[in-house]
Amino acid sequence: MITITASGITPDDLVAVARGNARVTLAQDALDAMRASRAIVDGIEREGRPVYGVSTGFGALANTFIAPERRAELQHALIRSHAAGIGAPMPREVVRAMMLLRIRSLAMGRSGVRPEVAQALVDLLNADITPWVPEHGSLGASGDLAPLAHCALVLIGEGWILAKDGSRITAAVAGVKPIELSSKEGLALINGTDGMLGMLLLAIKDAAHLFTMADVTAALSIEAMLGSDRPFMPELHTIRPHPGQAASAANIHRLLQHSPIMDSHRNDLVHAVQDAYSMRCAPQVAGAARDTLEFAITVAGRELRSIVDNPVVLPDGRVESTGNFHGAPLGFAADYLAIAASEVGAIAERRVDRLLDVCRSRDLPPFLTPDPGVNSGLMIAQYTAAGIVAENRRLAAPASVDSLPTSGMQEDHVSMGWAATRKLRTVLDNVCSILAVELLSAVRGIQLRAPLRPSPAGRLAVATVERFAGGPGPDMFLAPVLEAARSLISSRELRAEIEQTTGPLD
Repeated sequence: MITITASGITPDDLVAVARGNARVTLAQDALDAMRASRAIVDGIEREGRPVYGVSTGFGALANTFIAPERRAELQHALIRSHAAGIGAPMPREVVRAMMLLRIRSLAMGRSGVRPEVAQALVDLLNADITPWVPEHGSLGASGDLAPLAHCALVLIGEGWILAKDGSRITAAVAGVKPIELSSKEGLALINGTDGMLGMLLLAIKDAAHLFTMADVTAALSIEAMLGSDRPFMPELHTIRPHPGQAASAANIHRLLQHSPIMDSHRNDLVHAVQDAYSMRCAPQVAGAARDTLEFAITVAGRELRSIVDNPVVLPDGRVESTGNFHGAPLGFAADYLAIAASEVGAIAERRVDRLLDVCRSRDLPPFLTPDPGVNSGLMIAQYTAAGIVAENRRLAAPASVDSLPTSGMQEDHVSMGWAATRKLRTVLDNVCSILAVELLSAVRGIQLRAPLRPSPAGRLAVATVERFAGGPGPDMFLAPVLEAARSLISSRELRAEIEQTTGPLD
């Protein structure tokens, strides 16, 4: 059970609800905070003062006064008009994350909504009802207006639900009991950065794991190519004190210890004095990505503690317009992390190419097949990795520089944070696929070094991959093998087994 307090939630809470179906409840201090802010809005209603979002229109219509008897109608009309997305539905985990974050923001008591509104969102989560939220619609301007409006529309008994089989049904068919919105509440339901923050937090979780797995596959490739473990000694990284670099180097160094393969050429004077950059500089690239990830974690952590709404209801009774809904911090962080992650994939693909090239692989057979010519080995698997690297380069172009004006030039600069976080998720998914190709290639290379034995970590990797890929031999249908390798990269199974022999990897 995840309890939402007036202080908010943690990243782990979000993952538990978005991916683990944890149930949600509102703490008493959150209920009290919402009641206090609602009392201020009710006071404004009684006084008849013109306040944006309470007694006026929205955006370019902010100067239009709304009569008291039409203010509830205004909130419902706002939700309907803003639920204007189009395209395929967003994944269930993204929508659940977005809903939880909107509850979190309302629960901090600066939005002027009744507790019943936040509770209605809680009820949707606990009933496993996921609104159908189209992929296109948000500019990250006043937050994620359209995606959040699609969620809010379900609360009033309208809109679409994402059924368990992926189909689309109406909220009425799903049996959702509608609520009636009061003044300010429709605006409070849609004016936030919850979609982009949810995607960024989920991406951070994925990136942290993938960057560690990139160290694992790099170590396996280095071992398969008879590389050296000397560039990863800790004393060589203390003299360039980037923390991510040191962590990555420590992982790779630990993974390569106690390896008869590595020992076989340790004192060979004919052996190459220096390994290629894709091997020797693995910690410098993956480490820089880790440091970029830390920046994204910092930004997301600040946003997770933030009240994102407009206007906000201050404890002293003022209702003030803000620009806190602008998604620039999240858009910049997502774009930066996408650039870094794409390079983690790019350098992994370079190691794959080296493993398959008979001129550079240090006596491994062409394309890692013992019978080249009749068999093509992993030749086309590298094509796949290369194609994904090329796609990631396109996706690494920042979305946050693509501002387009909207709302009659009232919203004349937007963040594109929704687009930035969406493509970040695609980049990370692609990195997972590239690392799967490297895992299979490195294991094949290690198998072909027999009778030499790899490190304990290498032996575990070989044994695990052999379950679905077998050993070197005639060509096979590679797609299911690559899918199995991808599952192994994305899951924690192989990492957990390796850590039992090496100790925890950073």
